[in-house]
Amino acid sequence: MTRKPVQSHRELEVYQMAFDATMQVFELSKKFPGEERYSLTDQIRRSSRAICANLAEAWRKRRYEGAFVLKLNDAEAEAAETQTWLELAVKCGYLDRTAATELYQDYDHILGKLVTMIGNPSPWLMEARRAS
Repeated sequence: MTRKPVQSHRELEVYQMAFDATMQVFELSKKFPGEERYSLTDQIRRSSRAICANLAEAWRKRRYEGAFVLKLNDAEAEAAETQTWLELAVKCGYLDRTAATELYQDYDHILGKLVTMIGNPSPWLMEARRAS
């Protein structure tokens, strides 16, 4: 069975995983205290959303390996940042440890996929611009 080529960043498994995780972060962070609105709540939402945004940008920059990898690196950094905010939310008592652990593991899977793409970007690059 031949796999149909990916036509959009939305079709990437890592994007779908990141989007789902972002929505979980959004729902869980609704329960954070009001005084965290412009700090922890804002930070965790921004970093989780930035993963998806960076993946979309990477997809549009796949003509050039360096630009593509740079945006994937940005997505990787945002995923790691989101994990840090999850840890802090648990330590502050804003987030249930079990829910945070499951979400943290989801981000581990996202990070793994990003690292794989960064290590071997060729399959994702546009044909005309692949490095020789």
